[in-house]
Amino acid sequence: MTNNTADGAAIEDDARAWTAVLARYRQPSIARSTVEIVITALPFAGLWTLAALSAVYGFWPGLLLTIPAAGFLVRLFILQHDCGHGALFPRRMANDWTGRTIGVLTLTPYDYWRRSHAVHHATAGNLDKRGVGDIETLTVGEYRALPWWGRMRYWLYRHPLVMFGLGPAWLFLCQYRLPFGMMRDGAQPWISTIATNLGIALPVAGLVWLMGLGPFLMVQLPITLMAATVGVWLFYVQHQFEETHWSEGEEWNFQRAALHGSSHYDLPAVLRWFTGNIGIHHVHHLSSKVPFYRLPQVLRDHPKLRETSRITFLESLGCVKLVLWDEKAKRLVSFREARAAG
Repeated sequence: MTNNTADGAAIEDDARAWTAVLARYRQPSIARSTVEIVITALPFAGLWTLAALSAVYGFWPGLLLTIPAAGFLVRLFILQHDCGHGALFPRRMANDWTGRTIGVLTLTPYDYWRRSHAVHHATAGNLDKRGVGDIETLTVGEYRALPWWGRMRYWLYRHPLVMFGLGPAWLFLCQYRLPFGMMRDGAQPWISTIATNLGIALPVAGLVWLMGLGPFLMVQLPITLMAATVGVWLFYVQHQFEETHWSEGEEWNFQRAALHGSSHYDLPAVLRWFTGNIGIHHVHHLSSKVPFYRLPQVLRDHPKLRETSRITFLESLGCVKLVLWDEKAKRLVSFREARAAG
């Protein structure tokens, strides 16, 4: 990444130009969006039912169906995500009630999540505005200034077993049950979380009564935990890659941060489908109202965007070690690299 002023201005102008280009892709299709919901929700329900029958009647191989079911749950979350951006349907009411309904399945209170996610989009890549709807990321200087116990806390937080193991479970099973971070932000976050909790509790109570607690947990827990881990991984790798973009003060620019601070996670076709093209994240951040099913069209029409901030699946595995923002090198580095730099 360059620090040259002229090149920086060119990058900024280029990013602004892309925002204007993407405006024509923002109109959703009601028919297409409805089909996407049907072909995601029905297979999820069918796989969940078959897995439940397997658990009840002791046909344990049938529990392998929880794996594709988790994939469809990830895709349901992407649909909910698009609703939060007003991208799935033309009318806000349709987006909101679709998102709230899906939120019962994803265990995610729609209105509460939408508000924090909007902050993430408005501040991504801004060193001055970290802490809401994002993954905690310290600079090398901030990390070195911490006492030993603060460094240990951050090291544990960024450890893969916590980030992709305990973290997703805590987020979707516990943290989303109350409006943490928005306790004093009015009634809406409380209404969203409590209403979602009630929406979850009623079908869960009915299913436990019908099939028993043990079989229910054998089906629901794996699906939830696998989908939650995939979701956190996607969110992580979309912003935590070596050549991502962070800046502060007047240097920060929304378009530049979107185009160069969000990755193009180039996944195989099957994974792109299950993840709702969310890997085309740089385009999504430039224009969040582009429906997920139109993101591939953007890349086809504008090949230049294919290579911008592109990382492959194999390359993404190395992103796990990148935990600190090096203010001098302008890139993410590992703990070892930070120590070596002195």
